[in-house]
Amino acid sequence: MPSVPETAFPSLEIRRDTLVPRGAFAESQRAFLQPDAATVAQLDGLLRTHNVGVVAHFYMDPELQGVLSACTWPHIHISDSLVMADRAVKMAEAGVQAICVAGVDFMTENVRAVLDYAGFRSLPVYRLATAPIGCSLAASAETLAYRAFLQQAAQTPRSLHVVYINTSLRTKAEANQLVPTITCTSSNVVQTILQAAAQIEGVHIWFGPDTYMGHNLQTLLAAYARMPESAVRALHPAHTPATLMALLQRFHPFEQGNCIVHHLFGHEVVARVRRELPDALYTAHLEVPGEMFALAAEAERHGRGVVGSTSNILDFIGQQVDGALAQPGAQRIQVLLGTEAGMITSIVRGVQARLQASHRDDVAVAIIFPVAAEAITRTDDPLGIVPGASGEGCSVEGGCATCPYMRMNHLDGLIDVVRKIGGRAADLSAFLPATSPPDASGHSVAERGTVPILRMRAFQHTGRMPDALVAAVTGRASALS
Repeated sequence: MPSVPETAFPSLEIRRDTLVPRGAFAESQRAFLQPDAATVAQLDGLLRTHNVGVVAHFYMDPELQGVLSACTWPHIHISDSLVMADRAVKMAEAGVQAICVAGVDFMTENVRAVLDYAGFRSLPVYRLATAPIGCSLAASAETLAYRAFLQQAAQTPRSLHVVYINTSLRTKAEANQLVPTITCTSSNVVQTILQAAAQIEGVHIWFGPDTYMGHNLQTLLAAYARMPESAVRALHPAHTPATLMALLQRFHPFEQGNCIVHHLFGHEVVARVRRELPDALYTAHLEVPGEMFALAAEAERHGRGVVGSTSNILDFIGQQVDGALAQPGAQRIQVLLGTEAGMITSIVRGVQARLQASHRDDVAVAIIFPVAAEAITRTDDPLGIVPGASGEGCSVEGGCATCPYMRMNHLDGLIDVVRKIGGRAADLSAFLPATSPPDASGHSVAERGTVPILRMRAFQHTGRMPDALVAAVTGRASALS
């Protein structure tokens, strides 16, 4: 195989049957991807004995992910936050007795609300820690600044609030009381915006709380508006360059919210990537800062990168492997991972499955973790640290992107909760998701917060904004319909 150019970035090379790490950070990832067999058997047995399902986020603690992905119990699923709730419903339909959620608290609340809506109110849902598991992005939507943002939207005619799914049910419920609201994911946000503008003439779209994603969406809309009309029509048949340029003037991103992990991908790391890895494939989540987004978007235009959701990144890497396997001879693919490092578990499992099915041992994929040159582990952040491996460059300018909130879910915590589920008199109240009493109208926060999610599901099913939502935006119906 051709050699990989030397770089200071840590990397994990994926081969058919082996993993080759470079750097301490990558070494720690490999260790978690090859979990202790006795530990896997222990957790597998407990889940099976007590009939417990587990849904976990892609950004989960790598040790826990490694063990979960090695288990044979069928009711385990690792995905993004929206699919977590969907798979919990599937597990409930299959007859599990409880669901454990490995994620931040709003994910557990979402799972609880979706199960309730699906008719499984009696099925218990548990967190993996007794302490609150927060999220910097979700918290930014619970500030006075975000309420002021929504109040401005409410005072603007024909306003629609598009809120990122990674927010609490309380945020969704309270926002929808002020302005008609629909949720979105990083996978469907572009089509949500385009379809809303196609159905609602003169609509003002207020996007939040992720500021980087909002700015990246502005960049995308501007780029689309410069494309030939035929290309715009292919993107959405109701639009032209002129309609997109007009929409851009009515698109309002929140300016004070971000994820502390994606915030790490700044200008310093991008400069090093351009200098040290000019021939790599670039991936970037829509939540990263503009420099990393622009890098991957430029690569995407030349077929050498992708910007989008975690699922888009996984699909892109899988397509690159399939392309390499279709060619004869030894090949090595370099992929810069422009999102949370926890993605590596799903990437490794997917790549190795393809390589093993092909019986090829001459194709390898090197996943590169971008880090900044100068290690800074102490910050003014309330957590007191920048996540990642000190000594390999984890700073406010880039990389070693691991979420400290997600790491509050760990293997011992899951084993402890599952054992308690099987106990006769175990007190599990501290592990339950937060709930709130009904308001004066008899509706709970969870019920109200689910409304924007259901609107998104209707859009995903029909390809159109729900009529009641369109009517609410245009002033012909209640925003809570």
